[in-house]
Order: sequence, then C-alpha cells, then structure tokens
Amino acid sequence: MKLLLDQNLSSRFLDQLSASFPGSTHTGIAGLDRAADLQIWDYAKQNDLTVVTKDMDFYELALSRGIPPKIVWLRCGNVNNRYLLALLLKDADTIAAFIEEPESICLELS
Repeated sequence: MKLLLDQNLSSRFLDQLSASFPGSTHTGIAGLDRAADLQIWDYAKQNDLTVVTKDMDFYELALSRGIPPKIVWLRCGNVNNRYLLALLLKDADTIAAFIEEPESICLELS
C-alpha cells in the first residue's frame, strides 16, 4: 500500500507516513513536480500507487477512467500542513482498508 502525495501536499509527510505506507512518494520526488494531472495519474497507475490529493480533478479522472489508481481526496479546505498530516495519520487504517477494497474508487476525508 503505497501513496503518491500530490503537488499540493508536503513531501515532509512521507517520514511520518512511512510506517503505515512504506514505499510512498511525492510527485516532486518522482520528477512530476510540474506534471499535468494525467501524467501523475499514469505514473500512479504504472507504479501501483494511491493518489492523495486536495484536487477534485483526480476524482473526476477516477470517474471517467476507473481504477487503478485509487484516490484519497482531502476535502478540508485551506488548512495547514499539521492538520493534513494529523488527518492522514488518524485515518491511516481507513485509508489502508480503502486501498484493499477492490471496487472502491475514491475515499473522501475531511
């Protein structure tokens, strides 16, 4: 269960998330810091990653293209990084269960 953190999330989250989601990465680390959403989508699909984003566009891609990859959509508005990291850590078990569910497309967290 590996995550791909989108450009709108901090790469510093990776250290804290590594216990629950080893092998996760960030778009910037993957060389996708200026990539279009579709390029990020394709990278996630090819590398068996679940996209974590605040961007509704990935939800729309999931609806039109299906899975994989799966999407964790953080719908919490304009909040600080501490809040976002706490949300991901608090819901790590929920995220892991979502990733394992074969038919699930998108998990919305707020």
